Amino acid sequence: MIDYIKESFEELKNHVSWPTWGEAQNLSVIVAIFSILFSLAIWGVDSVFGEVVKIYFNWLS
Repeated sequence: MIDYIKESFEELKNHVSWPTWGEAQNLSVIVAIFSILFSLAIWGVDSVFGEVVKIYFNWLS
């Protein structure tokens, strides 16, 4: 297990290309914007389906 951790750390240190600080900030902003848009879309679909279900069960009563 210790060898695995050492090799993983070595791989991250020497073989992974990390983005610059500016690139990381830009990508974080993009991820945040898409996360907000996606959550708003899910909220909208959930609200529409909730209303449809409410109307359906009121119609059955």
